[in-house]
Amino acid sequence: MAVTEIADRAGDVIMEVYETDFDVRQKDDASPVTEADERAESLILPALRELLPGIPAIGEEAVARNESEMVDGNTFWLVDPVDGTKEFLRRSGEFTVNIALIEDGIPTLGVVTAPALKKSYRAYGPRTAEKKTGNAEWSPISARATPTAGAVIVSSRSHGDLDKLEALMTGAAVQGHRRAGSSLKFCLVAEAEADFYPRYGPTCEWDTAAGHAVLVGAGGSVRLTDGMDLSYAKSGWRNPEFIARGLE
Repeated sequence: MAVTEIADRAGDVIMEVYETDFDVRQKDDASPVTEADERAESLILPALRELLPGIPAIGEEAVARNESEMVDGNTFWLVDPVDGTKEFLRRSGEFTVNIALIEDGIPTLGVVTAPALKKSYRAYGPRTAEKKTGNAEWSPISARATPTAGAVIVSSRSHGDLDKLEALMTGAAVQGHRRAGSSLKFCLVAEAEADFYPRYGPTCEWDTAAGHAVLVGAGGSVRLTDGMDLSYAKSGWRNPEFIARGLE
């Protein structure tokens, strides 16, 4: 998949910065940004436009600079060059490159690459989710039904509402709680390492689209708290609260 190669190239650029004493700046919304975000996005967006000419490619940093393309159709790329910037700053390794293709409000293709962990995930429709670790071959992954012993919940290291999370877990059979950064939370559910990822903190569409596509490709779902599917191309690019889950 050509998009996987683009994500890998971006990962190489990110790791070049990661291994240096890089500077950190603040954007207008007070969120952090580094040279890694900007260099990776400047590689990814032109490559996607060359791959599918005429299809807009929307990146988080371009939106922050008010330099983003206009979306005037139902199909566009959505990119977060470094998802989990706080994990990048902590040097935890739990940051990802997120690339998704949105069609009619649905993420139909997604690539999530964690360059520091040497892990990659991808999917382009139902039952197509795959994982690659290091130099191994791609192998299929699939979400699981919640075990009778109880669910494993995964939540953010940096964001979330502990009261709501505890309320969700109250009265349910829960055998474990994991924390992870970036889109890796979707991927843990997709590869049957966890069962639910409830998100009560703020997210933007580029944070979730690629992981959403991977999870759907593994048989899972991402729904709002009212049961509706999480959709894309919303005004302002902001997501409401949602719960990602494995097989039902």
